[in-house]
Amino acid sequence: MERIQMAPRPDWCSQAESYGFHFHTLEGEPYWDETACYRFTLAEIEDGIESPTEELHAMCLDLVGEVVSSERLMDQLAIPEKAWDLVAESWKFSEPSLYGRMDFSFDGTGPAKFYEYNADTPTSLYEIGFFQWLWLEQQIERGQLPAGADQFNRLQEALIERLAMIGRAGQSFHLACCRDHPEDAGTIEYLADCADQAGLSPKTLFIDEIGLGERQRFVGLDDEPVDQLFKLYPWEWMWQESFSDYVGASGTQFVEPPWKLILSNKGILPLLWERHEGHPNLLPAWFESDKRCDPGLERWVRKPLFSREGANIAIETGAGVEAQVEGPYGDGPTIIQGWCPPPRFSGHYCLIGSWVVGNEAVGMGIREDNTAITRDTSRFVPHFIDG
Repeated sequence: MERIQMAPRPDWCSQAESYGFHFHTLEGEPYWDETACYRFTLAEIEDGIESPTEELHAMCLDLVGEVVSSERLMDQLAIPEKAWDLVAESWKFSEPSLYGRMDFSFDGTGPAKFYEYNADTPTSLYEIGFFQWLWLEQQIERGQLPAGADQFNRLQEALIERLAMIGRAGQSFHLACCRDHPEDAGTIEYLADCADQAGLSPKTLFIDEIGLGERQRFVGLDDEPVDQLFKLYPWEWMWQESFSDYVGASGTQFVEPPWKLILSNKGILPLLWERHEGHPNLLPAWFESDKRCDPGLERWVRKPLFSREGANIAIETGAGVEAQVEGPYGDGPTIIQGWCPPPRFSGHYCLIGSWVVGNEAVGMGIREDNTAITRDTSRFVPHFIDG
């Protein structure tokens, strides 16, 4: 694994605009960054990323089966009591999941270390599944990459296959996100295109455009029943809304299903460590209130059970907070995770995001930042496989 300086395609920005990639720049700073790329060998991908991703995913599914049968664990994960039955039922009836992203620290020389599982509402699908692959093909054509270069990336094909399996022929497939979030809107539009290629009838809308119709059914703008809904809106937010009282009886099939509320919870990290202590891909982790939390750590990371895009994550030492990202999740319970910083290449911290569709590891994206905490503004850098 190495970081390589790369000449950007001269027309990449105009291409991004023409393809609808309108969030390639955020707050005046580059989000998509092709001034560099990462080179991997096939063995590094297969043994270092792909295999651990699928093994950890299987361990996570085993954990879900345990949690849904335990009120104590549900409570420990701060899952609202009114959600317990629906979460358990969605698991019991094997309601299908679409996708998720595991974040790793990996430098190519040792086992990838699992940071967390973004299993409910991860974004960056479009830039990985489409724009990163376009970059690979065009850089090969321009002679900037070896003719035989490849990429760990069958994300788009896997999404189309999975959506064809989840979707119901002849019925609308609704996709919703919040207003005024360009990246979320781009993700929804990309998934709608994948759903269309899967033979479904996608309809996009905003979360606040979903209403309650007759017999407590959720309906869209045209009062059409929302039979299936991909919601880029976290389950923990859903359960804070007044309409959550109607979720169970609505008849809507949600993608992601309610049981994903468990996997998107950082409380799974100490539970996994408790059950698989010493696993080469896991970091030591404890609940903040756990008396077994190792007081001898020189440095550790504090994470809320529910947070996104680095918000309210803090790097701490015995002397206090060393670094922290502000956010809206500061009032909830937290976990402690052993310190394992992302590797640095040419002064840039590098985070690996490994994507799971269904139960298969299907692709990878890389985010860079100037700090050890990856945030929503962290840069996306492409990769290729050679050797």
